[in-house]
Amino acid sequence: MAAKKTTFQFEKSLKELEQLVEKMEQGDIGLEESLKHFEKGVQLTKACQKALQEAEQKVNILLEKNGQLELAKFESDE
Repeated sequence: MAAKKTTFQFEKSLKELEQLVEKMEQGDIGLEESLKHFEKGVQLTKACQKALQEAEQKVNILLEKNGQLELAKFESDE
């Protein structure tokens, strides 16, 4: 059987990272729990960075034409 690939949920991970930072900034937790939060934060940061790099690569591939990267202006909906 093929292993099922789980999709990374960037927004959920980013929110979890923000919550960890808030808890640590409050200073109400002990050293051991702070270290656990820090370790989890590092893992989340690395996962988010990887997801952003992969998204950037996909955008570059989509913008590439005739072997040349063609830059396009970003137009906001605002």
